[in-house]
Amino acid sequence: MLEKYKNYDEEFILDNLMGPNSLKIAEEVSQHLNLHEGMRILDLGCGKALTSIFMAKEFGVTVFATDLWIGASDNFKRIHKMGVEDKVFPIHAEARSMPYANDFFDAVVSFDSYHYFGTDENYMNYYLAPLVKKNGIIAMSVPGLTEEFEDGVPENLKPYWNEKENLTFHSQQWWRKLWKRTNVVDIIESFNLECTPEAWEDWSKSSNPVAKDDFLYQADLNHQIATIAIIAKRK
Repeated sequence: MLEKYKNYDEEFILDNLMGPNSLKIAEEVSQHLNLHEGMRILDLGCGKALTSIFMAKEFGVTVFATDLWIGASDNFKRIHKMGVEDKVFPIHAEARSMPYANDFFDAVVSFDSYHYFGTDENYMNYYLAPLVKKNGIIAMSVPGLTEEFEDGVPENLKPYWNEKENLTFHSQQWWRKLWKRTNVVDIIESFNLECTPEAWEDWSKSSNPVAKDDFLYQADLNHQIATIAIIAKRK
């Protein structure tokens, strides 16, 4: 049940989406996290900082809203508008060159972005896990599949399948195997999000011009597209 989402202006959210509704995704995933005031959080690939604003407002955490595609000044305008400039700090950085000390964060979250840079175990080992305190949480959610395609992309999805964008769509089982191979985290749980249909429907209604040509989820007649979440603890 997504109760916190009701606290936000839907027009503001739809105007700032960069994919399936990240605020709904963040709320569902956060129900599995013990976020509380005083925690220092890295929101990796935060886009337009919607999820960073959400976590600061709802849990009182301090968030470092880090993104490569959206500039820090652009994000600060939204952060200031939502009244959390004392809790959310926008950072413009690439995922393999972040300006943070080792053992700095209590938790890392990443919504709808980890699949762009984290599909090999070296990323977790060398670039991400070192930034998190021992026993700290690493949680991510990405678009993916209910099961891996054994015989290639299904015919009904082929007209809308972008090899560059969708090649990193995988099942939660695939992600679990990847993270287990890193040997630096213990997986707590993984699951497919219930809010997926709503999140994709909101994306289709957003003002983002990319959404007007994204018919992948509408073409998914066999319900093979999912939103994957995986939560782990740093060893």
